[in-house]
Amino acid sequence: MNKKTAKFLKIVLPLLLGVLLVWYSLSKISVEELITYFKNADYFYISLGLFFGLLSHLSRAYRWKFMIEPLGYTLRLPNSIMAVFATYLVNYTIPRAGEITRATILTNYEGVPFEKGFGTIVAERIADMLVMLGIISITLFLEFDFIYQFFVERFEPKKIIFGLVLVLVLITSLFVFIKRSQSNFAIKVRSFVTGLVEGIMTIFKMKHKWAFIFHTLFIWAMYVLMFYVTSLSLEETSTLPLAAILIGFISASFSIAATNGGIGSYPVAIYAAFSIFAIAKEPSIAFGWIMWSSQTFMIIILGGLSLIYLPIYNRKE
Repeated sequence: MNKKTAKFLKIVLPLLLGVLLVWYSLSKISVEELITYFKNADYFYISLGLFFGLLSHLSRAYRWKFMIEPLGYTLRLPNSIMAVFATYLVNYTIPRAGEITRATILTNYEGVPFEKGFGTIVAERIADMLVMLGIISITLFLEFDFIYQFFVERFEPKKIIFGLVLVLVLITSLFVFIKRSQSNFAIKVRSFVTGLVEGIMTIFKMKHKWAFIFHTLFIWAMYVLMFYVTSLSLEETSTLPLAAILIGFISASFSIAATNGGIGSYPVAIYAAFSIFAIAKEPSIAFGWIMWSSQTFMIIILGGLSLIYLPIYNRKE
């Protein structure tokens, strides 16, 4: 497969998957019923959810300043904020293209070399990944009995034990292979892991590391709070247990990487997570669309304004 074909597939496949998942979600609930849920939703909680989402984005923009500073540059906060919103908007068109746009904005308006700016974005993603793993671990710890019972009811204990042993053997075998093999795949994986470790270590070496860690935790706390508060906008989802909130949030977070900005995949992911708790499909999918639509509306408005105002602001400067 040549590079042009691979690039074409990276753009087209997420779009096709998004369209398919939109059709799938709408096959579970009629458009008229979905509109009714939107009409009956409590927009105070939706607005409050948007506020928490906005705080997370502003915190992300401010956190970026701590990573640019060790490079010998001072990142102006307005540019950082507009770059963050532009990143989210561009990711709705081509997955992961937003990160390239963000580094390019940094180069054009702050004079930071593209490679260095992109490296800080990668380090940011590492920090976010660690927090996400922490949220998953906390969820497993808090809801272990429920998760264990869920699997026991659907699978025989022997099959669960066999599956865990099989996964452990596969992980161990893969680890040994990657550590000893000289194949291109193994070398790339080792290089990637080394880069991850180096990226993590740079976080603890930066001047404002504790401020960086605070903002990282704050960003994800706002994400979870945004998810929870918005669930209060529908009567059917206003009494969700903590387990449903956490598992729904984790499922929805991973869905964003599947399609452009989570289109189609976001409501389906929430529907799949909530189905574990025997929550009706109609309010589950409706809540997913309300969550996705409200956040997308904010990104389109603020991201569009950012792309328009960036050259105007920097021309004045």
